[in-house]
Amino acid sequence: MKITASLIRKLRDESGAPMARVKKVLEETQNEKKALEILKKEGFEKASKRSERETGAGVVATYQHHTGKVGVLVELLSETDFVAKNDLFVQLANDLALQIASMNPTDEKELLSQDFIKDPSRKIEDLLKELITKTGENVRLGRFTRLEIGA
Repeated sequence: MKITASLIRKLRDESGAPMARVKKVLEETQNEKKALEILKKEGFEKASKRSERETGAGVVATYQHHTGKVGVLVELLSETDFVAKNDLFVQLANDLALQIASMNPTDEKELLSQDFIKDPSRKIEDLLKELITKTGENVRLGRFTRLEIGA
């Protein structure tokens, strides 16, 4: 298997792992799929270690359905404002608002275990872990509410 800079960059973008680590795992496994599995597993392990860190920053995302009859507010929390302003962080907050509007979870546990509506092969919990891996900070779901007229 030929290890190219573009392959390393691709796996780095998908896993959030440092380039040197991506290259080393690729050299050891000689298999792109297996390397990605290892890197994601390592990232999830690091994410669980970060879960005790304080999250005092974040964003509130909103979603309003085009009919105007469903609206959502969701709070996504991070350790610093720097991460809260990151495009990946803001995108996840917006995706969570859309998920809540569509799937109407009753609590955080139910939401985290749901399949992501934009990619059913991934769980919401995995999206959070991936963001933690990519940003290096603890990220957690705060409060959320869904309002629907006529429900």
